[in-house]
Amino acid sequence: MTESPAFGELSKRIKTDQPHTARIWNYWLGGKDNYEVDRQAGDQIRQLHPGIGDYAQADRQFLGRVVRHLAGEHGIRQFLDVGTGLPTADNTHQVAQRVAPESRVVYADNDPTVLAHASALLDSSPEGRTDYLDEDLRNVDSILEQAARTLDLSEPVALMLLGVVIFIDDDQEAYEIVRRFMDRLPKGSFLVLSHTVTRPDMPDVDAAVAFWNEHGTPKLTQRTPSSIARFFDKLEMLPPGVVSCNRWRPDTAEGELPEVAMFGGVGRRS
Repeated sequence: MTESPAFGELSKRIKTDQPHTARIWNYWLGGKDNYEVDRQAGDQIRQLHPGIGDYAQADRQFLGRVVRHLAGEHGIRQFLDVGTGLPTADNTHQVAQRVAPESRVVYADNDPTVLAHASALLDSSPEGRTDYLDEDLRNVDSILEQAARTLDLSEPVALMLLGVVIFIDDDQEAYEIVRRFMDRLPKGSFLVLSHTVTRPDMPDVDAAVAFWNEHGTPKLTQRTPSSIARFFDKLEMLPPGVVSCNRWRPDTAEGELPEVAMFGGVGRRS
């Protein structure tokens, strides 16, 4: 099991004078692992797009529903969560191990603040295992090589890419990264992906992203719902396909929920 380095060793990599995506996301989710600069930027973005907190919550709840579904209905016992973000309530291993205590989860992120708090991601059940990798999404081969210490890559794995492909601005590079991951994972593996959208009927989202890209780091890339669906090419999509995250198998049956600007889907390699 990987041990989280001392926070002091990471301080040179942590910029507290510039807002950062993971910390702002943590702020919107009600977490405490953020700085005043993140809260100020988060509030300014929320003024431009008042629903931003809703889609942060929708993405987190999407994670929970997907992991419960894959562990409970499809027997998945291995999860590779790349672009983990700061730990909050109901991280991937906590959700999976409530369904199946023997579940194994590997997290990967290159954010030094996430690394400094990685011990919260390593609190596995006795029957299961977790690990954390200080890695960039682009380093597919390195991630899979290290993940094999914890995961059996001859057995199905759920690849979790929630709100992380948005940091790859080149479309072809983004599609190629996801394809390389899925080509290396065995049949029966799943891709779980969520992504910020751009649509003509959501101009406030475009304004919020433009503000972020001017003031924050790292820069974000929006894609259309059809462009997001391309990440699942050659995979068998689980119903209802690529939809607003809060509409993916919602727990409530109280009519159709309003869309949020974070879309997601789940596909299986068959």
